[in-house]
Amino acid sequence: MQEQKKPAKFSTRSIIQLTHSIRFRLVVWFVLILGAVMVIFSAFIYWRQAQDLRSAAVLRLNVALEHALGGQGEAEHFAEGGLLIFQGLQGSNPASDTNIQEGTVLALQTVDGSILDSAGVLSVVQLQQIHFPAAGWSGVQQVRVPKSVAEVNNRYLFLNRAIAQNGQTTGYLLVGVPLDTDNQLNRLLVSLSSGIILTMGIALVGGLWLADRAMRPVKTITQTAREIGETDLNKRLRMAGQDELSELGNTFDAMLDRLQAAFERQKQFTADASHELRTPLTIIELETSRMLAGHRSLDEYERVLRTINSENKFMIRLVTNLLTLARMDAGQTNIKAEPADLSELASEVVERLEPLAKSGGVSLGLGDLPEVKVRGDRALLAQMLTNLVENAIKYSANAEVPQVMVTVGSRTEDQRPVAWVQVKDNGIGIASEHLTHLFDRFYQVDAARTREGGWEDGVNAPESSGTGLGLAIAQWIAEAHQGEIHVQSAIGKGSTFEVRLPAMG
Repeated sequence: MQEQKKPAKFSTRSIIQLTHSIRFRLVVWFVLILGAVMVIFSAFIYWRQAQDLRSAAVLRLNVALEHALGGQGEAEHFAEGGLLIFQGLQGSNPASDTNIQEGTVLALQTVDGSILDSAGVLSVVQLQQIHFPAAGWSGVQQVRVPKSVAEVNNRYLFLNRAIAQNGQTTGYLLVGVPLDTDNQLNRLLVSLSSGIILTMGIALVGGLWLADRAMRPVKTITQTAREIGETDLNKRLRMAGQDELSELGNTFDAMLDRLQAAFERQKQFTADASHELRTPLTIIELETSRMLAGHRSLDEYERVLRTINSENKFMIRLVTNLLTLARMDAGQTNIKAEPADLSELASEVVERLEPLAKSGGVSLGLGDLPEVKVRGDRALLAQMLTNLVENAIKYSANAEVPQVMVTVGSRTEDQRPVAWVQVKDNGIGIASEHLTHLFDRFYQVDAARTREGGWEDGVNAPESSGTGLGLAIAQWIAEAHQGEIHVQSAIGKGSTFEVRLPAMG
């Protein structure tokens, strides 16, 4: 026999989670607001119905009074044993007369307040047990007939009319109609209450269903977020639609795209940095092991020490550049905003790097240098120009007549003044397929080229040469100053790097 599955039961934890969920709170607030609106609306309906019933009773009073007076508008006198207006109403069931509507009461009250005669459903004896106001009261008066008096509707509205004889008031004609509002209002109250409870119940169930459907995309986002691991950022929501939740899903996908791109860059960055550091460490380890294996000549020791010194300088440059990029990425670089003359900066950089260029056989010169001012950090701008010039020197060292030229100028683009610096070389050039990756970290156009470019011993190599980080740092500095770097290059003809920055007006 197959084991029967026990019906699922709501656990205390699931109930607590449900009551603390957003959808439950939304539904509760919705039902409470709907209930409050319905209660207010029902109270208005109840009050309006009560007013309409009372108005109808007052209208019946006036109609009954007119019938009682026979359309003459007033009572003239008493007759012995009763009012003349009661004539023709005597009988076993006077209330059935067409002049008296069903349930109507007519009574004759003397000036001292006693009941002299009556017609209708209440007798004189019954009327005498009703507490009426003092004689001469006016308007509409609501009275209650004790149930011990008669099994009739115990709420009546009475209207009185003075009866004059020889110009003097000799009594009052009382006309009463039943105020049968309790039963009608009670039935209305039950109907309205039942409607409110039923509507709120339906709203609660329907609201939970609608909230569950509306919150499904949120569940999908939560589930996807839980399934994403540290090394797996490929999952996406791909939500269609134009509503707010779809926009949230698309924003979530865009965030995952950025995270994945950053994660891939981090992995590549770590792998490249490890590779770059492994090479000099391996060289140092091999050279020192070889030297320790036996006695060597003084020249051999000197060569190995030069090699170790070169590799050590390379690692220092690499670590320094890595720390610089890390501070830049973390936003820890303090950028000063001060006026700076690009021509002056270009002259200083060329003057400082001229010995380095000469040691590599490169002619480093200056072109036009008009006064062009920008607002920025002089030290960072100088580092940007230094990296660009060093890169140009590095890849021009093996040219037939190696030459690097630095030029400064300004122009107007899109009605805005733009300052520019060009660093032009006649080196080996860059193929078009490499241009899009030129500013990526650790990217090397020619993997076969030595890290020191034209410096075989590496002693006089530029500070940023070989690490693959100089152009990345230069681009970050340019972008931090709301600028950009453009590159034009042709194989065998050299390259031109142009930095464009907002010029001071």
